[in-house]
Amino acid sequence: MTKEFKYHKRRLQTSYVSTVIGITLVLYVLGLLGLIIIQAKRISDYVKENIGFSVIVKDDVKEADIFQLQKTLDAADFVKQTEYITKDKAAEQLKKDLGEDFISFLGYNPLLPSIEVKLKAQYANNDSLQIIEQRLLKNESIKEVIYQKSLVHLVNENISKLSLLLLAFGALFLFITIALINNTIRLAVYSKRFLIKSMQLVGATQGFIRKPFITKGIIQGIVAALFTIGLLVLSLYWAHKEFPELVNMKTPDNYLYLFIFVILTGIIITWISTFFAVRKYLKIKTDNLYYY
Repeated sequence: MTKEFKYHKRRLQTSYVSTVIGITLVLYVLGLLGLIIIQAKRISDYVKENIGFSVIVKDDVKEADIFQLQKTLDAADFVKQTEYITKDKAAEQLKKDLGEDFISFLGYNPLLPSIEVKLKAQYANNDSLQIIEQRLLKNESIKEVIYQKSLVHLVNENISKLSLLLLAFGALFLFITIALINNTIRLAVYSKRFLIKSMQLVGATQGFIRKPFITKGIIQGIVAALFTIGLLVLSLYWAHKEFPELVNMKTPDNYLYLFIFVILTGIIITWISTFFAVRKYLKIKTDNLYYY
């Protein structure tokens, strides 16, 4: 009797653990998608802020005036950072790119000094760049402003498409999450179908029978959600360590909302799934208990 009791106890524990693991894995993948969506703006801003333009300065402008121009640009609301490129530095870079000394061939350095400007994310679009270009060209020290219009358009277009794709994929995976957790709970309740029918046959009410199953399901959902949050925190810590420029740790509220969403998802789905799974076996005929 003792051995049989221990055997059944081990089976119950195994069933409980496997259900929790199954729910945890599904919630974890959903949580990872949530982290990606949270980081999407940060990644988008990072990409956009690597878009810039070159301010080509006229050859007769004094270096002191160029420094003053750089300070003016640094103070502009559309600028993230600037870098002054002297004629000599530009020549050295071109030498490396070409693999030959073009100055010796030409006899002089034809390049002009420039200021490389990186934009703030909200200004990294063609409309803003056209306005900025017109504004800068009013300065007599500036010869021209160079940027790749096609690249700017392509980056913004792809970011918009990616954002829509992430939202669509998020909605789809939420549906898949509900289906997978529901199936996990149904399998767990299926193993107790004879117990449910036995309780019903001895006169137990449906509410009385449902209560322990729903309570157990909710507890499993909470435990799985807590394990999921632990895994997400570890994943976030690793991502921040490996890609600090892409992972934003300065907005903890977003992560708190995600963790609350994970807990609520675990509770609500297990609660609803358990309710309907138990109801199925309360209504089913005894002869049909042998079929899933």
